[in-house]
Amino acid sequence: MQWQMSSSQTAGDTTHLMQHLSRRIQAAGPLTVASYMQEVLTNPVSGYYMHKDVFGQKGDFITSPEISQVFGELVAVWCIHEWLRVGHPDQTLNLVELGPGRGTLAADILRVIAQFADLRDRTSLHLVEVSPKLSEMQAEKLCENTNVKRDASSERGRPGNEKLCEDINVKRDASSESGRPGNENTSPASASALPSDADVTGRYRMGLSKSGVPVHWYRSINDLPCMPAVYVAHEFFDALPIHKFQRTGAGWREIMVDIDSSISNALMPSLRFVLAPSVTPATVLINKLETRDHVEICPEGGVIAQSLAMRITEDGGCALIIDYGHNGTNTDTFRGFRSHKLHDVLCEPGTADLTADVDFAYLRQQAGDDVAIFGPIPQQSFLTNMAIDVRFKKLLMNSPAENHNDLISGYDMIMNPQKMGDRFKFFTIMSRRVYAADAPQEKPAGFVPAL
Repeated sequence: MQWQMSSSQTAGDTTHLMQHLSRRIQAAGPLTVASYMQEVLTNPVSGYYMHKDVFGQKGDFITSPEISQVFGELVAVWCIHEWLRVGHPDQTLNLVELGPGRGTLAADILRVIAQFADLRDRTSLHLVEVSPKLSEMQAEKLCENTNVKRDASSERGRPGNEKLCEDINVKRDASSESGRPGNENTSPASASALPSDADVTGRYRMGLSKSGVPVHWYRSINDLPCMPAVYVAHEFFDALPIHKFQRTGAGWREIMVDIDSSISNALMPSLRFVLAPSVTPATVLINKLETRDHVEICPEGGVIAQSLAMRITEDGGCALIIDYGHNGTNTDTFRGFRSHKLHDVLCEPGTADLTADVDFAYLRQQAGDDVAIFGPIPQQSFLTNMAIDVRFKKLLMNSPAENHNDLISGYDMIMNPQKMGDRFKFFTIMSRRVYAADAPQEKPAGFVPAL
């Protein structure tokens, strides 16, 4: 799909965010798409992610962990398997999730880890989350003890003391989490087991999970302590700001967001896309060998890939990135979603999710040669290689018959190539100490077909 100039009129009252964007443009000129995305998604006052629950049937989109518990369980198995390969038996398993959403994936991973007492007792969870609302939701889901006030009513009706994970049927209800398990086979843990704030300078919240695992929150990957870790990023990179460029007769020009002066309404400004009249600073990001006529580049994603590679090289560990994306081939993928439908990215900013496909070729380039890269491979392939069919059959056997249709529907959604099975990709950054360049036959779990 080729990019075209477009204009959109906002509906209803002029929002605080639209007024803010209008003032910025009037003061300094058109915004890059990256600046626009950053404001729309994470503006402290009116940003899309900052003050509301955007997930599930009542939100604007739904993710694989919300659809099927098997997804999170297999990611947990991968984390444990690869940690045992890259770590040491007596080391703490530092699990880091970037952009944890509601905390659903983290909860599934902790539930699996809780089945292994020795591993559970040396696990810590570190969540990188910029949204105050989402971090509060994560704390309520994951923790018994946090340094924020919690509404006890939110925990009513939650089951507890489930046994082995393969015997649990975690009912997925996109509009309610009341069917998800809570107190997994745990020994009591007190808040005194948590490290002090002075131990981790970048942390803004802490708690203990229901299985006694310390949980820490940070606003940026740069705030994380230096430590060997397993990093997980599920639908994180697609929400990072992108720059958009169009090839013209005069060379590359950046696509910008401007006020549409053809629609004269001071109380209800409208936005449009325009081309920068000359080269902008971000143009240096474009590969000199680029053959496409339209490209999207996510420098923040590249910086994070570099940071992950550096941390894995210097401190140890690995990273698993799960997202929709491509291998350096797609062009115009910038879009909005509201109420599970496509939404004009310039219309009513702050009321819809903005996203763009992840360019895995760019992440690979930015990660560099000091780490081993595997993928991207389709979600269906990864989950098949992780023996999802074996796990799913076991789950059906141990689930009430009335839950089977929902379970089968969830399985189909995450595995069907026409749905999420092919669109979502798995991509991993691994240590060269484990996956050496001279041993290409060695691959991490999920990236080699199961026997």
